[in-house]
Parts: sequence; structure tokens; C-alpha cells
Amino acid sequence: MPQTITTVTSCVKPVEELRSVEISFEDYEFYTGQKLVARITHDDDLTQPWIVMVNGEEIYRANTFKRCHSYMTWHYQRGTLPIQEEETPVATTGNEIMVQIADECEKYGFEILNDGIYDHDQKLGEVGCTKSRWWVIRATSVHQHKIPCDSAFDAVWVLSMVELTQLSCKELVMLLSHDSNDPLDCVGFTDFEFASGVSWELAV
Repeated sequence: MPQTITTVTSCVKPVEELRSVEISFEDYEFYTGQKLVARITHDDDLTQPWIVMVNGEEIYRANTFKRCHSYMTWHYQRGTLPIQEEETPVATTGNEIMVQIADECEKYGFEILNDGIYDHDQKLGEVGCTKSRWWVIRATSVHQHKIPCDSAFDAVWVLSMVELTQLSCKELVMLLSHDSNDPLDCVGFTDFEFASGVSWELAV
């Protein structure tokens, strides 16, 4: 019986074609050349906060950035990732955002690391800009919600005020009872709990 030889041509595209651009600490864009392929972003979902976005629509959600990245590259390699419609690349905009954050942090002597903004060894929080909307997340925030801001200046200022207004329980009681006839006490709260709970209110 004659043998037949079948040639299989792989349609898998090399992952090296994808270039990552960091827009903020929680927003990334992926390009092949100058063409936008997909975005990976983050929201406040407690179990699956990382999202793969194409054409502004969610196509996949997972609990880690790595899972989203693996999903995106796997489908991109096989040509099964939805095609991103043509739009103006925003890599420059992303770079400008990071430059603005860096400029404001420099004024306070803050350091930008991979997971946020630090003052010496203490993490203050994170700052970013998503869809032209600035936000800040304080490291002391229990639920890590994004607080809207008007600019990088305002966002970094909020982090600086968190640092400047860490009052002790005793200092807070003295401040609040200064013009009051009603005695106040710390009712069992620690200094850290007081500072975490009131610093934002005092900052604004």
C-alpha cells in the first residue's frame, strides 16, 4: 500500500511578537508591532479581578494576571483571539501617565516599585489612570477600593496626606474634644486602627 506524506503547517504565532506596555499598576496593553491586540486590566471583583479585554469588551476573567496572560497568548498564537479593531495606539499615553506619576512622587521623595508607591520601606498605595480617569488606592484601605482623583498631582497628594495625618489615638481624642464638653476616649481602638480609619477623612 503506497505511503502518503502529509505536511502540516503550524498556524501558531510566536509569543515574542507580543509587546507589553504598562499603563498603570493594574492596566496593561499588548501589541504586535504598533497594532493593539488586547488589554489586561483589574477591577474590584473579590474572586476574579483580572480581565482580558478586546474592543472594550470582557472576553475572559481570572483570579490572577498570569492566567489572563496565558489565556490571551494561547488564543493569540492559534488565531482564535477576537481581532482588535483599528485604533490609535496609546503606548505614548501610557508612558506619559507613568511619567506624571513619577514626577509627582519625586516631589515628595517617594519611590515607585512594581507593587506600588513607597516612602522608604512603607507602602503608601497605588496610583493609576484608567480610561482617562485618575484613581488612588491607599495601602491602609481595608477593601482596597479605587478612590477617584482629578490628576496625578491629587492622587499622590492623597498618599502624602495619609502619611502626614497618622495621629495616635490620644492625639485624635485631644483634637476632637478640644471644643467639646463631652469626654471622648479610644474605646478599645489601637493607634493603627484609628490612623487607618480617619486619615482619609482628615486628608480631604
